[in-house]
Amino acid sequence: MSTTSEDEEKIADDEGGSSEEESVQDEVEIQDEENSEADDEKQSEGDSDKSLTFKDLGLNETLCKACEELKWKTPSRIQKESIPLALQGKDIIGLAETGSGKTAAFALPILQALLDTPQRYFALILTPTRELAFQISEQFDALGSCIGVKCCVIVGGMDMVSQSLQLGKKPHIIIATPGRLVDHLENLKGFNLKAIKYLVLDEADRILNMDFETELDKILKVLPKERHTYLFSATMTKKVKKLQRASLKDPVKVEVSNKYQTVEQLLQYYIFIPLKYKDVYLVHILNELAGNSFMIFCSTCNNTVRTALMLRALGMAAIPLHGQMSQNKRLAALNKFKSKNRSILISTDVASRGLDIPHVDIVLNFDIPTHSKDYIHRVGRTARAGRAGKAITFVTQYDVELYQRIEHLLGKQLPLYKCEEDEVMALQERVSEAQRTAKLELKDIEESKSNRFKKAGTNTIDDSEQFVGARKRLKPGGSVKKNWKRAKKK
Repeated sequence: MSTTSEDEEKIADDEGGSSEEESVQDEVEIQDEENSEADDEKQSEGDSDKSLTFKDLGLNETLCKACEELKWKTPSRIQKESIPLALQGKDIIGLAETGSGKTAAFALPILQALLDTPQRYFALILTPTRELAFQISEQFDALGSCIGVKCCVIVGGMDMVSQSLQLGKKPHIIIATPGRLVDHLENLKGFNLKAIKYLVLDEADRILNMDFETELDKILKVLPKERHTYLFSATMTKKVKKLQRASLKDPVKVEVSNKYQTVEQLLQYYIFIPLKYKDVYLVHILNELAGNSFMIFCSTCNNTVRTALMLRALGMAAIPLHGQMSQNKRLAALNKFKSKNRSILISTDVASRGLDIPHVDIVLNFDIPTHSKDYIHRVGRTARAGRAGKAITFVTQYDVELYQRIEHLLGKQLPLYKCEEDEVMALQERVSEAQRTAKLELKDIEESKSNRFKKAGTNTIDDSEQFVGARKRLKPGGSVKKNWKRAKKK
C-alpha cells in the first residue's frame, strides 16, 4: 500500500510549521484591486435583496424543497454569487469567510447537473482532511436524499477493501483525500476517473500545499480535460494561480470578502500570560465560562493528549482529536463532541478546516498558529451561519511576533481579555497535581504504544477515555505526593 494513504496526517505533522518563506507566502492576499469597488457593490446588492430565494437562483423545485427541509430559508452571499454562475457552466474560484455556506454553493449546482444528465462517477470532491470529507458527504446525502444520490468517502485510515467495494458500486459523487484516492487509482483494477464531469477542491489553498502537490498532479493527469472545476476556500494564496492556469478555463472569481476576515458576530480577544502559567489560565477560563461548548487548538498531537488528560484529572469532560489517532477513534471523538456528550474538544489543526459544529460557543487558541491564515480557520469554528461566538488567543512571551502577524492580517488590534490574577493563581496547586497525573498517564500511553508497535507494526496514539493506567496507581483520598513517589518506585 502506498504511504500516501496517510496524506492528511501530514497536517498534524505540519503543525510544527514549515519554512519561513512559505509562511510569508501564505499571508499574501490574492486580490484584484481594480474590481474591489465592483465587488463591494455586488455585496451591498446581495445584502439589500433579502427576499431572494433558492428558486430565484435557478435551482429546480426538487432541490429547493431539499433546502426547505434543511430549514435554509434564503441563500447566503457566496451562494447568491456562485450558484447562478455555476449553473451557466463557468469554472469558479470562491472566496468567502468560513461558516458562510461554501459547501452548498458547489453541491447544489452539481446535484442539479446530475439530475439533468444522470451518470455514475459524476463528480469528484477533494478535501485536505478526513473529517471534512465525511462532513461534505453528509451534506450531499441531506441535499440529495430525495433524488437517490449515492456518495462514497475515500480517506486514509480506513479499510481499502471495503472502499474498493464501494467504488465498485459506481457512486455518483466521490469525496476523497488526495493520497488515498491515488492509492486506489494505482492499485484498483478497472477504476478510473475518465467520466468525471465536475472537480471540486474544497479548502483549495490547503490542498495546494506542497505536501499534496505530487498526489494532485497524478489525479489531474487522469481527469478528463472537458470538465467543470471549482476552487473554494476561506483563504487563498499565490499557489492558487499555479493551479488556476493548469486546470481552470476562464474562471470567475467570486469574492464576498475582499480581505482575510472573520465574521462580525465573532468577539475576538487575546490574553498575555507567562508560559509557565499557561495551563492555570486555561483552567481558570474554562471554569469562568463553564456551561459553554469549547474547541481548544494545540500545535502538536502530544500536547492535545496531555491537555485532555490534565483536564480530565480536574473532572472536565475533555476529548482529544489529532492526526495520530486511528480513524475510528477520530470519528468517535468528533461524534461525542457533536452530540454534546463532551463539552471540550482539544484538537490540532486537523479540525480547523471547514468542520461545521453549530453549538461551538468558544474557540481557545491554546497554542498560537504558526501560519496567520490558520487563525482565520480556527476561529471560524464558532460564530457560524449568523450565530454569535467568542475566540480567545493565548499569547506568551515567545509568541509576540506570531501574534502581531495575526493582527496585521486582520487589520485591527484585538482587545485584551481581562482576568483577575489572584483568582487565577488560586488554582495553581490543583492544576500542578493534575499536570503530574497527566504526565504519568501520558507515559503509560507511550509505553503501551511502543509495545503495540513492536507487536503489530502500527504507530498510533489511541488515547482511550477508559485508560486509567496511572490513576490505578494513585489511590483516591491519599496524598498525591506520596502516591507519586510510590508510582516512581514501581
